[in-house]
Amino acid sequence: MKLASTKSIKPGTKLAQSIYNENGVVLLAKGMSLTERMIKRLLNQGITYIYIEDPLTKDIYPESIIPDHLRRKATETIKETFHQIKKDGFLDNPYILNKKGRDLGNVVEQILKEIQNSEKSLTLLADIFVSDNYVFQHSLNVAIYSLAIGVQMDYSKNALLEIGVGAMLHDVGKIFIDPEILHKPDRLTDQEFEIIKSHTQMGYDYLRKHSGISSVVAHCAYQHHERLDGSGYPRGIEDREMLPYAKLIGIADVFDAVTSNRVYRDAMLPHEGLEILYAGAMRLFDKEMVEAFKKSIAVYPEGLTVELSDGRQGVVIRQNEQLCDRPIIRIIQENGKEVEEVYEVNLGRVVNVTITSVLTKD
Repeated sequence: MKLASTKSIKPGTKLAQSIYNENGVVLLAKGMSLTERMIKRLLNQGITYIYIEDPLTKDIYPESIIPDHLRRKATETIKETFHQIKKDGFLDNPYILNKKGRDLGNVVEQILKEIQNSEKSLTLLADIFVSDNYVFQHSLNVAIYSLAIGVQMDYSKNALLEIGVGAMLHDVGKIFIDPEILHKPDRLTDQEFEIIKSHTQMGYDYLRKHSGISSVVAHCAYQHHERLDGSGYPRGIEDREMLPYAKLIGIADVFDAVTSNRVYRDAMLPHEGLEILYAGAMRLFDKEMVEAFKKSIAVYPEGLTVELSDGRQGVVIRQNEQLCDRPIIRIIQENGKEVEEVYEVNLGRVVNVTITSVLTKD
């Protein structure tokens, strides 16, 4: 299978990977021939890229590190936690977060085991879900990315568990925001943006009152939009004043935000999201953490069609451990023509050839 831009898909193209809703129900099944109506529906739901069947890459099956059943369980736990908090509002009910905090901790521990036990680079492109509420999926994705960074940086298990829960709850303040503003598809007014920004303060105010949640987790909600140079919010604090976990979660938050499917804009691919982080390294984001993140993810995921510096084109088929921007490529075209027999180029060994562009049109 190969990855293609949904906008470029022609009717009759076969879907190579099923698309689910957040409850695990199949919306479009693998092997289905896509109609024009289906393609429009995918675009309307913000699905920017999909995996399609392709004879030259039929043996490529991108897999997520996180099993489907665990992703569903985690999403449901986050959803239940947020709904219960919204129902009770700012009432002082320690039972909610004492219990839900344990539930979130258990899910984080299971996700952490999957990350630590896998030798694969992390990619969430293999997980194509249609979600009615972006906040839940985003909270889970940020937790997965944050844990991957933490593992790469050799944090202790206790620290990783705290990071994971902090990441899952980093946007909890958004449940107190007017949904019409939170989910507005158009450009926000300055006043509306100020309301959105208040989620950091409201999340912190809620979490810090509950004994079942540590002060560190509360500060993850408070500081994840702060930046090293003081240009962030809500307080505009700088590097030394920031909690390290919040710096880490802030990186995961930005990456997932720009690479996620949204109705009002196309998702970026991982290498594009990483470029944004590197552009802000040292000024906005901790450079060591950005480097750790790069080592954790598949910068060019399996199934992606790329062009090399020597003009050849191919599809990413495998990753090189610790060289996530230097994958193994199956060459399918050279000198502007399809090759008679495909062959592999390992960019981890061929150092004078680089990926110069990504091709996503079918």
